[in-house]
Amino acid sequence: MTSPGQPARPERKLVLCVVDSLRTDMLVEAARGGAAPTFAALLERGELIGECVSSFPSVTPVCCSELVTGHGPDRHWIVGSNWYHRAEQRYVEYGSSFEATRAFGLFRALYDIVYNMNMSHLSHEVETIFERLGDAGIRTACTPFLIYRGRTRHEVSLEGMLRRVAIAASFRHATWGPDELFYGELYSSRPVDCKPTLARPGTRDEYSACAGRELVKHDLYDFLLFSLPDNDHHSHKLGPEAQIESIARADAAFAELVEAAGGLESFLADPAVILVADHAQTRVERPLPLAEALASEWRVLGPNEPVDRAQLAVSPIARAAAVYVLAEGKQRERIHAAVRDQLDEIDGVELYAWRDDGRVTVRRDGRELSFAPGSEVEDLRGNRWDLTGDDGVLATDVYPNPFERLWSALHAPHAGDILISAAEGYETVDWGGVTHCPGGSHGSLRAGDSLGPLLVCGFEPGVAERRRQWTLRDVPGLVAEHFGIEAAPTDVDTPVVAGLEAG
Repeated sequence: MTSPGQPARPERKLVLCVVDSLRTDMLVEAARGGAAPTFAALLERGELIGECVSSFPSVTPVCCSELVTGHGPDRHWIVGSNWYHRAEQRYVEYGSSFEATRAFGLFRALYDIVYNMNMSHLSHEVETIFERLGDAGIRTACTPFLIYRGRTRHEVSLEGMLRRVAIAASFRHATWGPDELFYGELYSSRPVDCKPTLARPGTRDEYSACAGRELVKHDLYDFLLFSLPDNDHHSHKLGPEAQIESIARADAAFAELVEAAGGLESFLADPAVILVADHAQTRVERPLPLAEALASEWRVLGPNEPVDRAQLAVSPIARAAAVYVLAEGKQRERIHAAVRDQLDEIDGVELYAWRDDGRVTVRRDGRELSFAPGSEVEDLRGNRWDLTGDDGVLATDVYPNPFERLWSALHAPHAGDILISAAEGYETVDWGGVTHCPGGSHGSLRAGDSLGPLLVCGFEPGVAERRRQWTLRDVPGLVAEHFGIEAAPTDVDTPVVAGLEAG
């Protein structure tokens, strides 16, 4: 019975399960072949939207921010796995690789990934689903996920392999998250008998499963974001065609929630489930050394170097990249134009885009398309655009939802001056000198990197038909709907002309 003054508990809980890099074809194959029986049961009972569009760049920090806020980079401000902070005159590195992390410094990366991403870099002008649900009295919980900001204060717990690094870095910062936050070695809202493994890629699903089991067993949540990141590591290493094995492990982790609830029938009688991927992956074979190529003509800022004499900052973002022009005035215009011409000659650069007098211009294979919010063409999201140039440059079967994604990415406060999407098979070399070649990667505007599954189970029938095109930013609206609270407006609810021109 609810005590006076306490909010009533929701009639039904909700689990949002995010499987990093999950491809729809691999999910269906794993389910049909018996490798993922729990996910197969969800597919049988729910609705599968097979082409949910990711963010651009389609990398985890940007995608997680969109998933949790319902907005694109222009509103949530997270623009890549590496980006240049103009105000602080330095790169921000979110762990593109261990070698890249070392290049910028382990301590700095620890602060940026764990603390600054949520408490500083993520815009405070937008709410996360944890904040919105918390304000409505709904108990929230999260296993390790990059974006976790909520209303509950959590002190550092300092356990496991990261303990020495955190102590050496004097990392003592409390953070704000959901009611129940499990972030491996660093934050744990309560003692659990789960071995933290954030410092060891490929072992994190096991920790999520253990923490999730405790949450179910002790009835500690109404909304649970259940993160299963290991599929990403496995696919990077072996290629996306090898996902069956890692999907099977993700399925086994999810099955621990089911078992803790008393089995499948008992579990599905209580929480509704949303299963979603933050992005997909495609195979990469060829490195794209973008910073090195541009350094043949320009002074490119390196990790931890003074910005005084640099002309460009270059941010490799897996299968995307950003170039920042550091000069001002006429020199800036000259360098910007010259860099664009140089990009035309670099193998592996498929297209690039920049802001151009109130519009966005995209160049591919020597052809250009310029666009801005307007009235001429309506996209599948209901946004309208005015186009000038060759509209074949951004064929929507190759580049899903291209106008909204590029406009949002280029209008983010920390966006590069030029954004690049790599050609098939290419991945940019990060600042540690590393790529995943040969293996799997993501980040580009292309469909192969950008389309993943969105599976809903326990909702009223017909969810898939509500929109002509679903994106990650629609997920918080589904969560809010489930709990009967008003969803924050997303870019599809507010026409892009009104929503983005003001930015």
